[in-house]
Amino acid sequence: MADLRIFSYLPNPRVWKATIAARFCGVDVEVRGASGKELQDWLWDYDARPLSEQERQSLSSLACQGRVGLTGAQLFKTDDFLEAQPFGNVPAAFGPDGTIGIFESNSIMRAVARLGEATYPLYGRDTYEASRIDSFLDVSLVFARDSQIYLLALSAGTVDAAIHARAKEAFAIYASGLERALSPRRNTLVGSGVTLADICFAAELALFMNEHARAGQLSQRGLERILHPGVQNDYPLLFAHFARLVDHEHFRLDLKPYVEKLLSKAAA
Repeated sequence: MADLRIFSYLPNPRVWKATIAARFCGVDVEVRGASGKELQDWLWDYDARPLSEQERQSLSSLACQGRVGLTGAQLFKTDDFLEAQPFGNVPAAFGPDGTIGIFESNSIMRAVARLGEATYPLYGRDTYEASRIDSFLDVSLVFARDSQIYLLALSAGTVDAAIHARAKEAFAIYASGLERALSPRRNTLVGSGVTLADICFAAELALFMNEHARAGQLSQRGLERILHPGVQNDYPLLFAHFARLVDHEHFRLDLKPYVEKLLSKAAA
């Protein structure tokens, strides 16, 4: 039995925060899920699984309307799922018996680090390092909120100048702080080794790179990509660190194919 089970739409860089952490810590993490559209046909539960048409009809009492990212979709969430996951969102993680739910990707990642802290100190080597790591994770939430609004608007074809401006400002604030934190000649954000701060950063930037797939939509609206061709010159330490992490043995399996696919779209 896995130490932690995660249910989510896939692929999802925010889920990979936990799977990357698990490789460092030797924690057994099981991931279940499918594309966002396919999750309409799944039972949302600790024992998440695809539903047959007959099951969809027999479980109609569980049907509810999807929200962020799945607006308007009919979803099938069990009472046990909603008790463990009170906000009803994914990624949704569970302890081994399925009764304890953990929600929000940073908290799921923290759970993995705590489970494997004897193997690798992803959460820092003392209280002060752990608190500094928390600082980076908290700042990432501010960026993640605006980036999610932006990416969902791009996906829905509803992005406008105001949404773009908020995301651009959020990225500039986030990237500037990280660039400063990596100066001078630091290879990680906290301490001397990879921590949760680095994992979170890599996953959030990889997710934000989905902007590359919508370059045509931005151009039609007279908007420039936030991750424009010269952005690496604006934040050289940040992007050098991102490249190092993507090539790291514990990051590579999840992030490298995803990032390379998006970079190919940027080049096109």
